[in-house]
Amino acid sequence: MSVAIPVVICDDSRLARRQMARALDGWNVDITFAEHGLEALDAIRAGKADILFLDLNMPVMDGYQVLERIRRDDLPVMVIVVSGDIQPEAYQRVMALGALDFVKKPTSPETITQVLNRFGLLDAVEPEPAALTELPSDLPDYYQEIANVAMGRAGDRLARLLDVFVNLPIPEVSFTSRDELDLHLHHMAEQKVQTVSQGFVGHGLAGEALLMFRESSFVALERLLGSDEMTDASVHAGLLMDVANTLIGAFLSSFEQQMDIAFSRGSPVVLNHFDGLVGDGDRGDWQHALTINIHYSIKSHDVQCDLMLVFTEDSTPKLQHMASYF
Repeated sequence: MSVAIPVVICDDSRLARRQMARALDGWNVDITFAEHGLEALDAIRAGKADILFLDLNMPVMDGYQVLERIRRDDLPVMVIVVSGDIQPEAYQRVMALGALDFVKKPTSPETITQVLNRFGLLDAVEPEPAALTELPSDLPDYYQEIANVAMGRAGDRLARLLDVFVNLPIPEVSFTSRDELDLHLHHMAEQKVQTVSQGFVGHGLAGEALLMFRESSFVALERLLGSDEMTDASVHAGLLMDVANTLIGAFLSSFEQQMDIAFSRGSPVVLNHFDGLVGDGDRGDWQHALTINIHYSIKSHDVQCDLMLVFTEDSTPKLQHMASYF
């Protein structure tokens, strides 16, 4: 048997690293995991990576910075980007920085096989039971990766709508107490933020999507959308609704696709002031909710907004049940 090829899988999500490792079952590889770019660079310099599977949105050092450092230091590694950020500019940027290929999340063994065969990178071997050194994913990792993929789909839709590059963060996923959530939303309302709310329900899950848009961003947004109208409340509401339909719609569609479910969605509503979550009085005495918070920004045009998904406390058992299949 030929010598195993050293491979590094770099992703801040433990679930994503394990999924990528499973996609390499049957290939003659020696896998090292990295949680961020600096760990990946250390592994490359230690001779542990002829091939690097690289995520883009990570803490400490992101994928773009890794590619820049690899090029600057002339490191001997072939890079395949695996990311949920599918904006056209993201693809163009990584390819210009020397990436061999770009694979969108969630990936699959079939997709990885096609890429490896296309470039003749590895030799296949008889599949053996995976011997991963990491513990099985816990639920927060699972939610994080679902959110990451959905965030990328929504960011791509917004980028195409506005013809810009949207900066994507690491999604903040947590179980949040009722008091903490109320405090956060009231604080946002005090920061001259306008909010669109849209409820959703289906398959034992229920929740609310909130898009919070900073008023200071409206002038730049009008310019991006080619609006010559005077800035007023009606124009702001229309722009806000356009962005909300794009971001919330794309995020929920990706979530539905990944979970193989379908939501019934309420009509989006512009909130003039915050009095609690829509339908809050009908939800009983809940104490915690699963929240996914994403801060989208277009730095070149000073546009910022926050997308928050709030899943009701009684949705948690169903989400846990679905997670068991992953």
